[in-house]
Amino acid sequence: MAPAQKKVILRSFTNELAWGYLPQSGFLRDGQITLMATDGRLTPYPVKALKRIAYIRDFNLDDKVDPERIGRMTFPARPRGDGIWLKLTFRDDELLEGLTTLDMAFADTLLDDHGLFLTPPDPRSNTLRLFVPRMALNSIEVLGFVTAPSLRLAAQRAAQSGTKSKPRVTTDTQPSLFDE
Repeated sequence: MAPAQKKVILRSFTNELAWGYLPQSGFLRDGQITLMATDGRLTPYPVKALKRIAYIRDFNLDDKVDPERIGRMTFPARPRGDGIWLKLTFRDDELLEGLTTLDMAFADTLLDDHGLFLTPPDPRSNTLRLFVPRMALNSIEVLGFVTAPSLRLAAQRAAQSGTKSKPRVTTDTQPSLFDE
């Protein structure tokens, strides 16, 4: 098994579950996901039938109801991590909040219209990360943009000084390491 393969649980809208391995990205081809099952078989799944893909710590094969163990579906207060705070409404009217990063991967998924990667609200749950196909959603609501306090303070200081930080240019020569 390649090191890029991670443990996942696929959940469909009919609450059917599939356990196996997927890469962290690039797993969606021609509207299908090919899951390497726990017994080593490759099984294709159409993405339009999937509700979510949970990247997990443990398979919990004995639990047929909630093996993902996401825990909370919403944040009890402002999230502690950095990113865009989203509220997703699925086709079956289930709600899920999560954080997504504002980086090139997020931009790519928006442009490709495949889906979103989210960090779930409960960091101690079995689910580390979620992929939600765009076809599984009725709506996406942006609740906020969460940044680290140190970044906010730096932005406030820069705004108060009225100048952006510029790199220092020195005309000093570099000291010699060896006597020449």
